[in-house]
Amino acid sequence: MTALRDILAGATPIEGGFRTAIPADWLQGRTAYGGLSSALALHAAQGIEPDLPPLRSAQVSFIGPLSGDVSVTATKLRRGRNAAFIQADIVSDAGLGFRATFVFMADQASRVDFIGGTAHPLRPPAPDTKVYTGPDEFFTGNFNFLDLKAETRSEAEWLRWARLRDPAGLDPMVELLAVGDALPPAAFRLFGKEPVPISSLTWIVNLLTPTPATKDGWWLLSAVTERAQHGCSSQVMTMWNADGIPVAQGMQSVALFG
Repeated sequence: MTALRDILAGATPIEGGFRTAIPADWLQGRTAYGGLSSALALHAAQGIEPDLPPLRSAQVSFIGPLSGDVSVTATKLRRGRNAAFIQADIVSDAGLGFRATFVFMADQASRVDFIGGTAHPLRPPAPDTKVYTGPDEFFTGNFNFLDLKAETRSEAEWLRWARLRDPAGLDPMVELLAVGDALPPAAFRLFGKEPVPISSLTWIVNLLTPTPATKDGWWLLSAVTERAQHGCSSQVMTMWNADGIPVAQGMQSVALFG
């Protein structure tokens, strides 16, 4: 297992970012796990502008496969009085593989204080619960998981507790993005036991708190496919902390090759 902290620590600085290698144990198929790519890109974005406010939103495009040595660079698009927009790219020998736009914004005074019914009653696994860890040669080997099939409400829903095996020393937002994509696309469940190629195309994440925190590293992840037709699916995603408080919401567009 290669800790995300060690990938960042071993990076070589370049103009606007850094160069690093994608370890084999962070690959999913022929490309880097999307949560790792997003976490690397956010780390680069955080490093090019001083005193950034908290991350509020990320718009991610998974453009092509990423493996081996990669360059992760960031560019300030605009920084106004309230918000900063920063673009981050990841390039490998095969070309541009990832692009994200991150939006950073401080809390604003507002008369509106509304919290919808998005809290979750489930609580994380007890310390003696048997959890799943993936094989060493696959990105899931960097995580502990507990699937909750009995609690799902749809045949196209995935619900899972997830945590990094070694989150020490990570920025909370970097950790959140690294964990937030750890579910398989929910449409995968519609294919039954027959494996098919599936690939995320885009990911939009909205952060619901400026200071994400949880207990024992556990985050509850949900993905629900709303529609899957003609080789494309759209899924809604939610992420809660150990107290059942939502910390992020998002959507993904997923390509189905089967």
